[in-house]
Amino acid sequence: MSTSDPGSKAAAYLEKLCSVKPNRRTGSAGNRAATAFFARTVRRFGYEVDATPFDCLDHPVARASLGNGRFEVLASPYTLSCDVRTGLVAVSTVSQLERADCRDRILLLRGPICDEQLMPKNFVFYNPEHHRRVVALLEQKHPAAIVAATKRNPDMVGALDPFPLIVDGDFGIPCAHCRDQVGRELARHAGARLRLRIDGGRRRAKGSNVVARLNAGAARKIVLTAHIDAYEDSPGASDNASGTVVLLLLAGMLADYDGELGVEIVALNGEDHYSAAGQMDYLKRYGDAMTGIVLAVNVDDVGYVKGKTEYSLYGCAKQLARRVGNTLAGSAGLVPGEPWQSGDHMVFVQAGVPAVALTSGLVPELMRTVTHTEKDLPEIVECGKLVEVARALAALVRSI
Repeated sequence: MSTSDPGSKAAAYLEKLCSVKPNRRTGSAGNRAATAFFARTVRRFGYEVDATPFDCLDHPVARASLGNGRFEVLASPYTLSCDVRTGLVAVSTVSQLERADCRDRILLLRGPICDEQLMPKNFVFYNPEHHRRVVALLEQKHPAAIVAATKRNPDMVGALDPFPLIVDGDFGIPCAHCRDQVGRELARHAGARLRLRIDGGRRRAKGSNVVARLNAGAARKIVLTAHIDAYEDSPGASDNASGTVVLLLLAGMLADYDGELGVEIVALNGEDHYSAAGQMDYLKRYGDAMTGIVLAVNVDDVGYVKGKTEYSLYGCAKQLARRVGNTLAGSAGLVPGEPWQSGDHMVFVQAGVPAVALTSGLVPELMRTVTHTEKDLPEIVECGKLVEVARALAALVRSI
């Protein structure tokens, strides 16, 4: 990439990451193209690069049909296939599910039981008891298949409507989902025999984190991360090509770094994957080195054309917090914001590592309108803001 202008370079990086085919979903061919591009780029800046592959699951394009197309349903990601003609049982609460006889039936879930997307059964970072209870009941009841009627929940799943209730490659029951109003109509047919066909499946795949290091032998290091994967077929410009572009810009800005700290720039691969495969692989390979990290910085959903970039601190001692605040205050577009607990910085926070997270101050708006959809395009990202974040982080690294 020949351009020397940071803004033009950011735009070129962004376009490259958003144009891989078919998408940047962990395990897909496009995801591997994105990580290969990241690795090639940082190697040119003189970094040592580790892009060791890990095992994961991917899935083909899935389709679903219910009632010979009468009811509009979508196949959920990673679902198994089925072709059944059987009775329909409808439930809307956990207590109803406990009492339901739905063995070998199509189970319609709607109402309160579908308010929140269920955490994958083996997800280790966050898995509330009420989610585990519902999943356990579903497995105990042995329905032939599940259809979940859901409505918008932007705080949890972004702008998807409907959203898949279950996204889990370890779940053994075929799953589809539909809009809430379709679920209401479908519930009127409880007891009737319907045909549900789901063409799904899972396939073994490979993904990789890209770990780029300067001064790799240093006893202490600063780690800077962004997730390079994107949700399903979303172009993922804001979420999170934006953060990945910041890391690429930052890698160039720090190429001449000669300080005492080690610098580790990490494109994590799996924040939007049901198994968090890349995060788990990072912990498996480097978890024992967490004690040497003086600060972890995570960049996710930055550069939105509206608003400013917000930063929040986690577990930082007073002196470190003061240094972070004073350094980032030198950038007019960066302001303190509220803590958030759902990003990759929590991998480090849960290990006792002080951390900083940067994101758009208007993430709630993004979640309501764009996140995880086809609308997450490069046009909603202002590349000048990505350059500003990268320069601020370069200054922070040099100040520690």
